[in-house]
Amino acid sequence: MSRQLVMLPPVDGLTEAWAAAVAKAAPGLDVVIAPDRAAALKYLPQAVAAYGTLDPELLACADALQWLQAPQAAPPTGYFFPELVAHPVQVTNFRGIYNDHVAIHAVAMLLAMVRNLHTYMRQQPSGDWSRHLADSDILHLPESTVLVVGVGGIGAEIGRQLHVFGARVLGVDPRCTVCPEGFVGMHPSEALDSLLPDVDAVVLTLPHTPESEGLIDARRLALMRPHALLVNIGRGATVKLDALLAALQHKRLGGAALDVFEIEPLPPAHPLWREPRALLTPHVAVVGPYIPQRRLEVLCDNARRFEAGLPLRNVVDKALWY
Repeated sequence: MSRQLVMLPPVDGLTEAWAAAVAKAAPGLDVVIAPDRAAALKYLPQAVAAYGTLDPELLACADALQWLQAPQAAPPTGYFFPELVAHPVQVTNFRGIYNDHVAIHAVAMLLAMVRNLHTYMRQQPSGDWSRHLADSDILHLPESTVLVVGVGGIGAEIGRQLHVFGARVLGVDPRCTVCPEGFVGMHPSEALDSLLPDVDAVVLTLPHTPESEGLIDARRLALMRPHALLVNIGRGATVKLDALLAALQHKRLGGAALDVFEIEPLPPAHPLWREPRALLTPHVAVVGPYIPQRRLEVLCDNARRFEAGLPLRNVVDKALWY
């Protein structure tokens, strides 16, 4: 009896090419495409592996399922529903494929903020030549301390790059205890509150988990220095937008650069769009070349590993969602 891998709906123009690549990488797997839900319900009872998104009904019929490849690096809220967490299936994701793109975006946002480029960008449409910023309005990176919250692949790369600019880089992470290149200190998650009052910038790279949801709220924003900068390129749910807006409007925070938001898309009428201390991009930090190729490489590598009985790449702790 063949060992079947199901490519779950929705399917797109790449699905057939990906199915062929996976079948070539792992000849012992019978790769089938489920173009719709009815096909998924038909194929899943025989499947030992799947690529895509399940729900409780689909999972309930997948009695033989051993491996599920999630279609994102950090799947959206609801992907890890209770039945999937309790199921013995191993889930893997695509973490690591965006490290360079997202890190560069985060560093670019922070550099723009420390040089007040967001202020001059707002002057450009009206041809305003105002040079009103004082020397003290510039955050001098060689004399600054930057805290990276979430030191996985992306956070580690951000710290490495910021070190090149002379910043003193600290990290907070529940798992990483050894300083990556460029970091001068690593701290556990419970140390966050004690670190916030002493840093000049905070960069968030966290996935959305039960622990990270609403992490940066009014209480923690109040712990930060009035000149401090906040950058979020992780997940929008980690920052409470109402609290952030209030901190900016009352000048209790130096500025915020966000690529992800608690509400997406951010409504056109939301006052953050017009907040002079904010720099916003519409969830584009992941955009860059080679992403489809990198995704397929991870999928094929895991298919080879699964077929050979080897440890899978990027295994997720389902209870923690990452």
